Amino acid sequence: MNFILDFDKNDTNYKISSLDSQIVSFNESFKDKRYILSLNTKEEIKINSIKIEIEHKFLKSDLFFLNGYQSWTDSYLYKYEDKFKNIMKTPKFLLKAFAFDKYGDSHFKKYDKNVFHGYDFAYIKGEESVFIASLNYKNAFLIINFDKKNNKIILESDFNNTRVSGDVTLFDFIIGDDIKSTSDLYFNYFNIKKNDKIFGYTSWYNHYQNINEKLIMDSLDSLDSRFNLFQIDDGYEEYVGDWLNVDKNKFPNGLKPIVDKIHNKGFKAGIWLAPFVVEEKSQIYNEHKDWVMKVDGNPVKCGSNWSGFYALDIYNIEVRDYIKKSLEYFIDLGFDFFKLDFLYASTVVKRENKTRAQVSYESYEFLRSILKDKLILGCGAVISSAYNNFDYMRIGPDVSLKFDDVWFMRFFHRERISTKNTLRNTIYRSMLNGNVFYNDPDVFLLRDDNINLSIEQRKALIIINSLFGSVLMTSDNISYYDKNKREILDFAFNIFKYATNRNYEKHGNNIKISFDLDNKKYEYLYDINKGILRGGKNGD
Repeated sequence: MNFILDFDKNDTNYKISSLDSQIVSFNESFKDKRYILSLNTKEEIKINSIKIEIEHKFLKSDLFFLNGYQSWTDSYLYKYEDKFKNIMKTPKFLLKAFAFDKYGDSHFKKYDKNVFHGYDFAYIKGEESVFIASLNYKNAFLIINFDKKNNKIILESDFNNTRVSGDVTLFDFIIGDDIKSTSDLYFNYFNIKKNDKIFGYTSWYNHYQNINEKLIMDSLDSLDSRFNLFQIDDGYEEYVGDWLNVDKNKFPNGLKPIVDKIHNKGFKAGIWLAPFVVEEKSQIYNEHKDWVMKVDGNPVKCGSNWSGFYALDIYNIEVRDYIKKSLEYFIDLGFDFFKLDFLYASTVVKRENKTRAQVSYESYEFLRSILKDKLILGCGAVISSAYNNFDYMRIGPDVSLKFDDVWFMRFFHRERISTKNTLRNTIYRSMLNGNVFYNDPDVFLLRDDNINLSIEQRKALIIINSLFGSVLMTSDNISYYDKNKREILDFAFNIFKYATNRNYEKHGNNIKISFDLDNKKYEYLYDINKGILRGGKNGD
């Protein structure tokens, strides 16, 4: 392994490639596949970059998994000749208008057509397999680069442009040449709280923000006793960020009667918030612009949803007080389950004295400190920062009502809405499920109205979600299901609760999926591009 550190000290730049440096000191250990490298410096230094290079011969037959930056980033098994979509090739006026680059990592990580890169865990499946995963997630992201052109694995510790002093853990990762045994070793370092599987309803993927008290109550009445969660999604508040201002036209009696009815049915009551962002039209944004993160005095836009939205400064004490007050308001109403969304926003601005990982982890830890034993589902969140902080975690982008969403969005960010992408994420991030948190693969939709997925695509969606996640949600009014849809739902629910030996393996443009249920073996081929399953019981 070659080690390279570039840093500034007392206005002098240094580049060192030896652990025997006289300027700073290092501690190194490598035992049981775990490598740790820490730095000690009595005087403050500014790290410009730090990386480890490992020689590796890539083959055209190799397959590559790279965990994307946040929940919605496409994360699946790539072939050698594939390339990442680079949003920075988009015209600058579009980036400025819609802030597409802020959803993911492209505003701070350079994309290279010859390099695959991912965050905190990745693997190569081939003649020379390797699995790499970070245990340094509280301190710095491990950016894993597979440089195919130069036949190198380059590991970056994301301390770029960060001032440090004292003892600092630069790298702490597991690495091995057997994917199964090395990933098992990695996950043994975690001991998560046992949680129940969630079978629930969310208002979003049918009604979006167009909700009201009657619609919510009617949807609640449609659910049977198999459900254990009813979640009110975006649309109850006047504007995103104004969490204490419930829209009185839509909900004249407030949310408390709905919470009470949810509990009377024996369900947990869930609520959606995006605690780190405010939209442009919100009262909070217009009255407290000093709460918003800025660069060169300008508010940082971090996406184009709603009227455009901005990131709050989570180290501003008034912001923290407001977030705490908002979350406690919903606790007092009786909510048991909190879906916290757009959480990547806490890291859109780099802080000089903290890494992005430190900011991300501390901001999620702050949410947990408020919500205590309430259930948290993270969404639009950095995956590794959710470790130890969240019970459930979205692991793909939003499901789209068309299989791969509208055509022009396919040219933009890797975090775009797409059923095609979320299904691949559901399968390939399934190794996280039950190991570091419980996976939310997003919703299934079987209804016929307000949707452009074929019935075969809808069937594939519910079966794959049932197999590889611990959260099974819908936005359908299931009382409208005909006999065929009820049978599909019953079959998927049994898979969700009782299937064993759940496996997958890539076969060209298909993924072979198998599982056991009721003493029967099921085998399917999932067509990635068409979004349909072929096969069934005993592979028929």
